[in-house]
Amino acid sequence: MQASHDTHDHAHGDHGDHAHHGRAPGLMGWFTTTNHKDIGTMYLWFSFVMFLVGGAMSLVIRGELFAPGLQYVSPEFYNQMLTLHALIMVFGAIMPAFVGFANWMIPMMVGAPDMAFARMNNWSFWLLPPAAILLTGSLFVPGGAAGTGWTLYPPLSVQMGLGMDMAIFAVHILGMSSIMGSINIITTILNMRAPGMTLMRMPMFCWTWLVTAFLLIASMPILAGAVTMLLTDRHFGTSFFNAAGGGDPVLFQHIFWFFGHPEVYIIALPAFGVVSHVIPAFSRKHLFGYTSMVYAIAAIGLISFFVWAHHMYVTGIPLTGQLYFMYATLLIAVPTGVKVFNWITTMWRGELTFETPMLFALGFLFLFTVGGLTGLVLAITAVDIQLQDTYYVVAHFHYVMVAGALFSAYAGAYFWLPKWTGRMYDEALGKVHFWTSIVFFNVAFFPQHFLGLAGMPRRIPDYATQFTDFNAVSSIGAFGFGFSQLIFLWVVLKNIKGGEAAPVKPWDGATGLEWTLPSPVPYHTFEDPPVITEEHLAAAH
Repeated sequence: MQASHDTHDHAHGDHGDHAHHGRAPGLMGWFTTTNHKDIGTMYLWFSFVMFLVGGAMSLVIRGELFAPGLQYVSPEFYNQMLTLHALIMVFGAIMPAFVGFANWMIPMMVGAPDMAFARMNNWSFWLLPPAAILLTGSLFVPGGAAGTGWTLYPPLSVQMGLGMDMAIFAVHILGMSSIMGSINIITTILNMRAPGMTLMRMPMFCWTWLVTAFLLIASMPILAGAVTMLLTDRHFGTSFFNAAGGGDPVLFQHIFWFFGHPEVYIIALPAFGVVSHVIPAFSRKHLFGYTSMVYAIAAIGLISFFVWAHHMYVTGIPLTGQLYFMYATLLIAVPTGVKVFNWITTMWRGELTFETPMLFALGFLFLFTVGGLTGLVLAITAVDIQLQDTYYVVAHFHYVMVAGALFSAYAGAYFWLPKWTGRMYDEALGKVHFWTSIVFFNVAFFPQHFLGLAGMPRRIPDYATQFTDFNAVSSIGAFGFGFSQLIFLWVVLKNIKGGEAAPVKPWDGATGLEWTLPSPVPYHTFEDPPVITEEHLAAAH
């Protein structure tokens, strides 16, 4: 037995240099890599590029809305920009960003050598660029891109041109990528933890991703079913959603939102996980109420499947249905409130310092809570019927998504960047990025609450003159916010090129296995399972 073991070691040594020291040289190395750090890096860069593309589209929208009247683009092109902006931001920017964090951090946090299915991990990333090309390329086909809004509602989506088919295929491919990534994450977390790391000793980021991965596996096939039925309505003579053939357009809304509501938490839960690492580190305390946080995550994941028709109060669902969905929506605020309470209590009497990751985590906490409160307003049926399809909904959505997902992603990026690159980023620039982002974000989206309350409908390129002033302010904020994000690109490029060497643990309050590794992290980590000590477990408790 010993002899055969030695032979195996020798064979492993002859496997080629890059097996030990890094990926194969050149572009082919990136195509063929199965290392979780490489794949995490590609996810993060891809998501940032798509974020800039989607952001450019939002600036077309806000440029058009700066003043009443049609200024720059046709109403058709405006709708295409609006649809692609949303699809690219949700499926191309935010979700891949958090999958990138998962790829980088989960094996390091649980003490695994890599993700469970390394080759599948490679494939799940390389499905994304073709999907992105399909989505953005649909602008250039006859008839242009889908102009339905991101929800792809029929009858519009049954009537659109070739761009709609491209969007449907892109959604399919993105869904395949998400499902494979989720299977990988679940298997890694459940089967590859270091000895001694029980589920209730796991870092919070791993818990949030475990629940998120189950949500993805449960909800993504539902979206795939909805868009496949759309496709057959369009080309194969079926009438699922086509009223002319006896179909029901509202059926699509039920199927779409049965995916769409868990999707909100698919984006929010990993954000909660990141913030649950950053706040304790800069408060120099353990996370308050670990067990209640775990139960709150599970509760959010479960209840998210029972609230979908709160998006559909005006579709004629019966009163009892409206009441049920109102109460269920108010209920989901409870576990979310538990988490906000726990984060605030973690900071209570802590030794707080305000480096860039902490600033973004606090920005997240404040803005996400505002977004949650406007969500409670919209949960109340009678109020929502008045505010349905107005800019109040747009404001609520962006406070939850941009503040919730983007700010926490920045918190995570600044938090772990020294560990990834081995160099400290420029703290002064990071703080400039934070303050410009939070100021311009509020200038852009807070006035939209008032526009909505005054009755301005969303998804229109022109509007009545009484809405002029708030729209002008909102557009100025949007441009300021958009260009602020280039500061982050500058910070990252500057960090990659140079900067002072990062210590093993750049943040003295940080706990967890990843902070025991050298900075930058070696290409292969944990070839032997680490021994879990009390210090590592402090990340959990």
